[in-house]
Amino acid sequence: MTYTREQIEQTLKSIIDPHTELDLLSANSVKDINIDGDNVKIQINLGYPASSWHRQLIDIITTKIEGAEVTVSSDTVAHKVQEGIKPLKGVKNIIAIASGKGGVGKSTLTANFALALSAEGARVGVLDADIYGPSQPRMLGINGRPTSKDGKSLEPLSSYKLQVMSIGFLVDEESPMIWRGPMVTQALEQMLHNTEWDDLDYLIIDLPPGTGDTQLTLAQKVPVSGSLIVTTPQDIALLDARKAYKMFEKVDIPVLGVVENMSTHICSNCGHEEHIFGSDGGRKMAEQYSLNFLGSIPLDISIRENADSGQPTVVADSDGAITEKYKLIARKAAAKLALRKKDFSDKFPNIVIHPG
Repeated sequence: MTYTREQIEQTLKSIIDPHTELDLLSANSVKDINIDGDNVKIQINLGYPASSWHRQLIDIITTKIEGAEVTVSSDTVAHKVQEGIKPLKGVKNIIAIASGKGGVGKSTLTANFALALSAEGARVGVLDADIYGPSQPRMLGINGRPTSKDGKSLEPLSSYKLQVMSIGFLVDEESPMIWRGPMVTQALEQMLHNTEWDDLDYLIIDLPPGTGDTQLTLAQKVPVSGSLIVTTPQDIALLDARKAYKMFEKVDIPVLGVVENMSTHICSNCGHEEHIFGSDGGRKMAEQYSLNFLGSIPLDISIRENADSGQPTVVADSDGAITEKYKLIARKAAAKLALRKKDFSDKFPNIVIHPG
């Protein structure tokens, strides 16, 4: 069948990307259209990692444009951060994950979110910014201490293709961190800037609960591209989740969306599902503040067991239904970031003036 370029563009304009919620043309995802008689070649380039969705997108396009040869790829670029803060060497984008309140499963979400981005094809790192209660070493099953090649910088440890840094690597697991605020912020800055991050598309920061020193340091000194709010459906968690959102709003860090954790409880014996903490609290919060609702994760015993064993769900059950939920959340968050203003600072040459 012979198609005109206009027909192909109109067809591509009718296909909505569920992650950006825009059509392929409006999202600037169409890289090239080549028509040679009856032969049509279409190149799609997504601005976010989505390798598990590539095949489905190809099928959608070829169903509408019969006989077309379609290729889909994903590229991740750096995006704009707060004014006056320089990008971090070796890192394209930093995404902070906050809850405002403890006990909502934010660290477990962080580990699985990072692993989901990696599974979708991105190079990902995790910075455990909870100095008083670091949990990423246990969740990601990492033991050992960071090495240093020059006596100044630290090499991140590796787990499931993730680059990871945590205060938990530098102190005994059962030793309490009896530090005042300035020591905590200094430790955070050193871990962030002295770690030799290696060509990361995303560095995911697992923030501690609250809106104190660590969060303020993040806002003032760390180049953050975007943030996620994690909450449970219950009202008491939503109160603090709203504070986390207001904090990011005040310091000009964009919120990519809201994730509702422990949305329903699934009985491990009979599979019955019920809303034990209330229903749709995260979705209602997203609607209230015109934020993206990225998805929900159930309260399932396997998630806790997997995290405690050092094999988070995305690794332990890579083809499972819960893993698919994590992957969808990761794709949506990365897609929302991809729509934001890009950072072209590394594209411009440095001008050096030598004395005559």
